Amino acid sequence: MKNKYKKNIETFEEFLELSDYSFVNGLNQDPDSQNNYDNKFSREVFSGHYVEVEPTAIKEPIYISHSKILFEELGFDDKLIKEDDFIKMFSADIANIKNKNKIKTWATGYALSIYGTEYYAQCPFQSGNGYGDGRAMSIFEALINEKRWEFQLKGAGKTPYCRGADGRAVLRSSVREFLAQEHMHSLGIPTSRSLTLFTSKKEQVRRPWFKEKSSSYEPEVMIKEDVAITTRVASSFLRVGQIELFARRARKNEHKDALKELEMIVLHSIAREYKKEINDDLALEEKILLLAQSFQDRLTSLVANWIRVGFCQGNFNSDNCAVGGFTLDYGPFGFIELFEPKYQSWTGGGVHFSFLNQPRAAQKNFKSFCNSLKPLIVSNKYYLEKLEEIENDFANVMQDKMQNMWASKLGLEKFDYELFDELINLMIDTKVDFTIFFRELSNIPDDISTLEKSFYDNLNNENLKSRWQKWLESWKSKIDVNDEESRQKLSNQMKLTNPKYILREWHLVWAYKEAEKGNYEPVNELQEIMTKPYEEQTKEIEEKYYTKKPSDFFGIAGISHVSCSS
Repeated sequence: MKNKYKKNIETFEEFLELSDYSFVNGLNQDPDSQNNYDNKFSREVFSGHYVEVEPTAIKEPIYISHSKILFEELGFDDKLIKEDDFIKMFSADIANIKNKNKIKTWATGYALSIYGTEYYAQCPFQSGNGYGDGRAMSIFEALINEKRWEFQLKGAGKTPYCRGADGRAVLRSSVREFLAQEHMHSLGIPTSRSLTLFTSKKEQVRRPWFKEKSSSYEPEVMIKEDVAITTRVASSFLRVGQIELFARRARKNEHKDALKELEMIVLHSIAREYKKEINDDLALEEKILLLAQSFQDRLTSLVANWIRVGFCQGNFNSDNCAVGGFTLDYGPFGFIELFEPKYQSWTGGGVHFSFLNQPRAAQKNFKSFCNSLKPLIVSNKYYLEKLEEIENDFANVMQDKMQNMWASKLGLEKFDYELFDELINLMIDTKVDFTIFFRELSNIPDDISTLEKSFYDNLNNENLKSRWQKWLESWKSKIDVNDEESRQKLSNQMKLTNPKYILREWHLVWAYKEAEKGNYEPVNELQEIMTKPYEEQTKEIEEKYYTKKPSDFFGIAGISHVSCSS
């Protein structure tokens, strides 16, 4: 099969030649940047779209892994990862790169809304002017194979938005994010991507965490952890919270260019994320309506797909919601194992960000987004009403996407509420592994015996057995399995919807604990397996990774639930 990607970037110099900085060249820099030395301390940023700040290198970086899939897609030769300047760039040592004048580095501010409510208290200045990229820095923007990409280091030191923190990420959280992004991409979910992962044995930071085998929901001890830097790559890192920040300033008329800076960031978002959907010749008002409509379509599809594969974002604030409608920020995330509608891996997340409440959380973020667009059209009643119609239609669009998703998981041509409702109740009553159940169902079983592979308890209850058998018969009466050919066709179709392998937290714990010892093989093994989540793999892999969560791990801190510490 012919490679659809151009593979022609063999040297660091060739990589740098791809640079094209639309964000920093097209938007406003914080005018106070030049008066604040190196910008590596927490301070208020009153205006401008970004702050220039140079990353802080980690000491004696150790290479752990890179995404071969993304390298291929970008046209990077694998030998790039061994180039001295390439290593320096993605371990934050940009100050010592020969052609560093071709590299621009910046951090951005954004506002915070939690479940639709505006917050200011998380900002140390109580004003909202100190909230943003506290330890993430964009270090490169490029046009590659006619597509725009932004490269961002996570854990690259302090910025004006660090809120008193150290600006570092630890190996534990970096391994989780590195593996999760590429896994999600392979699941077919729009997401930021993972390029590289480096760590250091010469620099450690302290983080709150749990005692060994604890069941506490609050971190109990401070531990020393190795630092690490992941490089994440996306079409942009524009967030709903970013648009919100400029809308808040415009509403309050905080400075003379406040409304103009809102318009600039909105138009830049369109250029970066919706160029194909929104014609550049249109009036601003028309662009805003199309932007809201297009974002709604992407966001509803995204969340329906999260639930399809069992993913729970955990902390779906507006600042963790990408304007491009893809998954962004793998802090406290988790893949559901034992099915529980209110599943939430993050101890600070609450029910409002739980598994089956994600559509509602998305609606809250969409409302914040629409409210942020309104200052630009507030004087035009017609367009304001049209925007509010789009905003109010979110729940209906979301419901349609959810119903289509559930129908797809069940191999149905049309959503059946009664069948679905009884299944959800059965899954709760029986204690079912979400991923294994739907994968086994994809085999179109003759009876419930094969489905029991997904049950956490033995099915000794006769009433439950009867309900399951009745449900299975009802389901089979609604699908097209009249002969072996149609049966196999439907099974294959369902297996493209229902993955076999998902990134379970206890697999991640094993990988990052081994990495802490200097053994990076588990990271690479998981990367290899989890980038083929729909495929039937070897029997050895199946026995190791296609299995329910061990009973010893239930309720254990750091496995069943995690803190936001990273």
